[in-house]
Amino acid sequence: MDKFGKSQSVKRSEDSRFLTGAGQYVDDIAPEGALFAYFLRSPVAHADIAQLDVSDARDSEGVACVLTQADLLSAGLEANLPGVRMDNRDGSKGAGPERPLLANGRVRYVGEPVAVIVAETLDQARDAAEAILFDYEDRDVHLDLVRGGEQLHDDVPENLAFDWGLGDELATEAAFASAAHVVSLEIGDNRIIANSMEPRGAFAEWDGDKVHLANNGQGVWGPKGELARVLKLDEANVRVTNPDTGGGFGMKGMIYQEPLIVAYAAKIIGKPVRWIGERSESMMSDNAGRDLVSVAELAFDENLKATAYRVKSSANMGAYNSQFAQAIQTNLFARVLMGVYDVQSTWLQVDGIYTNTTPVDAYRGAGRPEAIYVLERLMDRAARELGVSGYELRRRNFIAPEAFPYKSATNETYDVGDFDRVLSRAEEFADVAGFATRKAQSARSGKLRGAGLCYYIESILGDPSESARVEFNEDGTVSIYVGTQSNGQGHETVYAQFLSDQTGIPTEMIEVVQGDSDRIKQGGGTGGSRSVTVQNTATLATVETMIKAFVPYIAEKMGVDAEDVTFDDEQFRADGSNLHPTFLEAAEMARSDGRDDLMVHEERTTLPARSFPNGAHLAEVEVDPETGQVTLEKYTVVDDFGNLINPMLAEGQVHGGVAQGIGQALMEHVVFDDEGQLLTATFMDYAMPRASDMPMIGFATEAVPSTANVMGMKGCGEAGTVGAMAAAANAVQDALWDAGVRQADMPFTPHRVWQMLKEAKDTAA
Repeated sequence: MDKFGKSQSVKRSEDSRFLTGAGQYVDDIAPEGALFAYFLRSPVAHADIAQLDVSDARDSEGVACVLTQADLLSAGLEANLPGVRMDNRDGSKGAGPERPLLANGRVRYVGEPVAVIVAETLDQARDAAEAILFDYEDRDVHLDLVRGGEQLHDDVPENLAFDWGLGDELATEAAFASAAHVVSLEIGDNRIIANSMEPRGAFAEWDGDKVHLANNGQGVWGPKGELARVLKLDEANVRVTNPDTGGGFGMKGMIYQEPLIVAYAAKIIGKPVRWIGERSESMMSDNAGRDLVSVAELAFDENLKATAYRVKSSANMGAYNSQFAQAIQTNLFARVLMGVYDVQSTWLQVDGIYTNTTPVDAYRGAGRPEAIYVLERLMDRAARELGVSGYELRRRNFIAPEAFPYKSATNETYDVGDFDRVLSRAEEFADVAGFATRKAQSARSGKLRGAGLCYYIESILGDPSESARVEFNEDGTVSIYVGTQSNGQGHETVYAQFLSDQTGIPTEMIEVVQGDSDRIKQGGGTGGSRSVTVQNTATLATVETMIKAFVPYIAEKMGVDAEDVTFDDEQFRADGSNLHPTFLEAAEMARSDGRDDLMVHEERTTLPARSFPNGAHLAEVEVDPETGQVTLEKYTVVDDFGNLINPMLAEGQVHGGVAQGIGQALMEHVVFDDEGQLLTATFMDYAMPRASDMPMIGFATEAVPSTANVMGMKGCGEAGTVGAMAAAANAVQDALWDAGVRQADMPFTPHRVWQMLKEAKDTAA
């Protein structure tokens, strides 16, 4: 295998077991004889609990226990979930209403867990749930993204979770007052459900005072700490494992009630307990994504150079603070507030609103797709109103290559970038010059054709520190212990490939060990596109330590001075010696000589700064004006991911991210009725993109290597979604513009598009 810098496309080694049904997911590995947990959930969005009598359920056949919040509190548990709280504009803390593990006196959204039943079989647990007397007194429901309405929490006036601001409001107002042009647009970002292939699940078992929780999440150390807090355990008595996980997308990156309750139930019963969500249950209870409305404005001078930008958003928190929710549409949105444009006067103001809906948290990109969507929709509108092409307006406002490193208005330091170069490559690759011909062909068929551009930038988030431990095993294989967690991204392949590139150890001899808090002492899990960059930086440092440790030993074997020994990524060598062992051969010799000190090596590294992947997404759609059907005809991406380890896996990540962005833009949409009932709780009602909805995606890279890590890499896991929504939405808006449609918001379902066209026609008449 060639060196890292040659960026080889290698097929994922784990796919063979996944595609043949040999994956080991949490529901596959639950212990023999584990009991089944079933959660009774609220059927209404807002009500006071008048009666909760579980006595008949406890007496039902096969039932081992029934628990309510009162039971958890009487047992002395810390029976609540954590949540980040932002600072309000006056310096006070955002709201922090308690979020109980099980409903406590009131239910606040459909699907909120009220009680758990544990029984010998799942059917018995379901039957027992029917025997629970759950009586309630309805309250008015608050669903609007405005302050006021029926109050959800006694200590949160006006349902205001936070009132947050960032930037220089006065300077921004002054820039708008003196602007030659001002462009404004209201932009909706619809709520979605993550719908990972594998629903959330967990099992727990006890061995004396020590608990083992298997949880299909995005890391093990967060759940480990929370389990210790809730059950009041020493962390040394908590083991969390994360088996194969069928998709996370941010939704599985935070703490939920069910795993914590399952662990407590297993303790009091004295037997293992398992739980796996059903699809409709997941759609009601998994943290949702997006759900905000923004009014965005750009100020321009007479040369169409942007001088100021301001955004005022109302963001739906759902009924409670989910773990990271308050940070998503504030701090994380702000990371890329001004995108790739050279503007220093900005103001971002966000109101977080509690509503009687499922809580909202991270979904692929977590704040950055929302920010880029707002900015790039507004740039598209500005180009129309100012009479220039979107390409021209963006180029006038790009941060120039010579301006890097560039400190943004929100205090991010972009290390490198050449946005014009990437955009030029995308224009050529997408055949933008031929669009007029394609549009004319569509018109002859009675279709409206539109083209949309989004130029995005991403800020890689998460813990910048990570460890890597490499161990030479007695059977001649090598294990690398990592602190990140694969949810389907191909980590086993990438990490083995990278270690092989650096050491010459064949990939088939390398085992990647992840997701076990007993075997790996520390780790940041997976989220924010951090994994490959932070993990391989740690691996590189560990390899350097390995080489330094082995060189004196090999020099002694060769009979040369240590400074004469080199390692060329395949073998140790020295002039004057015929001995040139590989790493595996050197380890075998060391083991034979009793050098156990050379069998394990570990380093922990911290990245000095974040990386900023960026790129251009270009979409072309056709709209049937008779039906409102939108068809995505052409999609092209040119990304700057810096140096790549495995281009094929990077492209796969982009394909998946684009599909999720297109899904939200064209079809995915959560709908509640006026009483807060979820109307889109099955795949009969909630549309998901299929292969037939996606064209072949044109993908290319134009690398500007990052300076934020020694390998010049930039994370890529979320980039596809960050660029896709605005590209698709701008394409639909372009198709509808000549028909008089001026306000076009996602999702562009046939009915909504048909209504837009009808309203525009009626207005024109």
